[in-house]
Amino acid sequence: MSRRSKVSRINDAYIKQYDAQMERQKRKKKKLHRRLMLFGMIVALTMISLVTFHLDQRAKYQGMKQEYSELSTELTSLHKEEKQLAEEIELLNDEEYLLQIAKTNYFFTKEGEIVFKLPEEDPSY
Repeated sequence: MSRRSKVSRINDAYIKQYDAQMERQKRKKKKLHRRLMLFGMIVALTMISLVTFHLDQRAKYQGMKQEYSELSTELTSLHKEEKQLAEEIELLNDEEYLLQIAKTNYFFTKEGEIVFKLPEEDPSY
């Protein structure tokens, strides 16, 4: 037999008060434990949502960065093309250039002129 079963409790006001105080402390500890668990869960959910949001924003940033680099290279090529087209417009406004194109591409010549068109490619031999 255990020792506790042999000892009887004294029913005194002090003992009742002491038991009530111990019961209140147990309830306080239980409430505190519940509050801490709730707070921990809230903190954990907040951290998980912040990490998820951060990773999502990082992925969007990488996508936008890649798109920006692609668009900037496209813009550079378009600027080069615009420059070439502006030069071609300037050349097409020149009458001598137009006559040269007409002679070489369309074989328009003056009376008594002969145009020889040579291949631009290197010979294969």
